[in-house]
Amino acid sequence: MNARALTLRSRFTARRAARSSVVETGARWGLAARGVIYLLIGIIALQVATGSGSGEEADRSGALETLGGQPFGAAVLWALGIGLIGMVLWRLSEALFGAAGPDGGKAHKRALSAVRCVFYATVAYSVLAFTVGESGAGSSDRQSRDLTARALELPGGQWIVGAVGSGIAGAGLWIGVRAALRKYHKHLKTGEMSRRVRQVVDTCGVAGGVARGLVFAVAGGFAVRAAVMYDPDEAKGLDDTLRTFAAAAAGPWLMMATAAGLALFGVFSFCMARWRAV
Repeated sequence: MNARALTLRSRFTARRAARSSVVETGARWGLAARGVIYLLIGIIALQVATGSGSGEEADRSGALETLGGQPFGAAVLWALGIGLIGMVLWRLSEALFGAAGPDGGKAHKRALSAVRCVFYATVAYSVLAFTVGESGAGSSDRQSRDLTARALELPGGQWIVGAVGSGIAGAGLWIGVRAALRKYHKHLKTGEMSRRVRQVVDTCGVAGGVARGLVFAVAGGFAVRAAVMYDPDEAKGLDDTLRTFAAAAAGPWLMMATAAGLALFGVFSFCMARWRAV
């Protein structure tokens, strides 16, 4: 191999290493940002369940408002938004080049990464829009009703809303089952974790994932109901979905358990930021 070829190869290797470093940093920052949001949502939901925070919204907008009202809140919000952009870049990289692991390059894995990329791009936009004072964050309940109303006006709108709701409900079940089976283990650097840390991660991962999956599944069910009844008011965001748990047979206890699970998912996200293989 001549000198020119060696130079080009070394440049390519350095460029690839730099890109990998940027993606890894973005992924870990993004996971930490997700952790902050879920931890705050869980705390707010616990306050609502116990009657000490009935005026707050247990969703992303409520979490952002809580952060924004703290000292240096604006700086924290910017950090969250930038972190979520890092998450977007990470998922985009996985969609284009494949994820870590032996099966990371499979078509269905890359397609799933593309879906996650779009989802986190939406979340990042809402956080940054809130930070600069725009209405992009909004209440999840209002957003759900507005989007459902616009979708129902489209040709075949009921079928579209029903399909989307079914997809969300199915995703919720998938999230919950995978968490219960501890499928996240294959993404963790367990060799770098002590036994006690692994126990904490499993507690947060299982309880948090099941709670998150339950919320997604129930919210998807409400979207399906909105389609069947042709009534956008039947669609519910995260806040209204959590509040409906208080009306269930188990009453506030179910909402408290779910809220605690969401807070634990926030802690689990911090653990993923530290020990996930990217």
